Amino acid sequence: MHQRRQLLKLAALGGGAAYLSALGGCAAALGPVGGPARAAAAPDYDDFYFVQLSDTHWGFSGPPNPDAANTLRKAVAAVNALEHPPEFIVFTGDLTHTTDDPGERRKRMAGFRDIVSALKVKQVRFMPGEHDAALDRGAAYREFFGETFYSFDHKGVHFIALDNVSDPGAKIGDEQLAWMKADLARRPKDSPIVVLTHRPLFDLAPKWDWATRDGAQAVEILMPYPQVTVFYGHIHQEHHHMTGHIAHHSAKSLIFPLPAPGSQPTRTPLPWDPAQPNRGLGFREVEAEPDAANYKIQEFGVTRA
Repeated sequence: MHQRRQLLKLAALGGGAAYLSALGGCAAALGPVGGPARAAAAPDYDDFYFVQLSDTHWGFSGPPNPDAANTLRKAVAAVNALEHPPEFIVFTGDLTHTTDDPGERRKRMAGFRDIVSALKVKQVRFMPGEHDAALDRGAAYREFFGETFYSFDHKGVHFIALDNVSDPGAKIGDEQLAWMKADLARRPKDSPIVVLTHRPLFDLAPKWDWATRDGAQAVEILMPYPQVTVFYGHIHQEHHHMTGHIAHHSAKSLIFPLPAPGSQPTRTPLPWDPAQPNRGLGFREVEAEPDAANYKIQEFGVTRA
């Protein structure tokens, strides 16, 4: 591990102390970029990385993304083109775009499933968004992708996928909160924990539905654990927030970007720019160091230069 940390230090000295947006060319200092260091590191470390994609909204059509029929396929191709394949991929909700027609809902889910089956990584995990699950409390979603909440372990990190969308009231619910508390009780207090969710667990912009009504209860359950990180979707943009020691990171969308929280009266999608057709769209790599509960984020666009 000492050798790896030296490599990360060198990456930082070389100007890599940032996560990068392949579309916008912007950067923010959040720690060394995972890619170059991972490429140089020996393969026998317990460290690993995964890819988060979110808000694909398969079935959407409209002016905010005239290329909606192709964006998901481009993202799949971009992930498959990564120099080093991730150990797993997670989609954090809104796999499909909402529809009142149960038959069309299932058709969209089948279409999404068929497209992402081209991903070369064998382990792909899914979570619902409100577009997938709120109208039927997750019934169609479960037919295609299984349970809406679950936990798993990967190389020393405990992952919890929460469902805060199947309840149309935007709640996790007492039953799931009790399950989460019992699940965590089996873990040592110093375990590195990653929570995956669709809506934010904190009140980012409740008027825009950017909140979970009982999210504070989930955060309270997580508070006794000193090494917790939350990755979510729903707001179609990067956003970073701290609740005490818990870091929350939202992911970009793969359909259209939304405005910054509270920056305008409504959350109307940002206009499509023909000169920059993929502006604001993308997915991310998350590199994990389980021993330090440290995560390094690198952002990519839906196409790779």
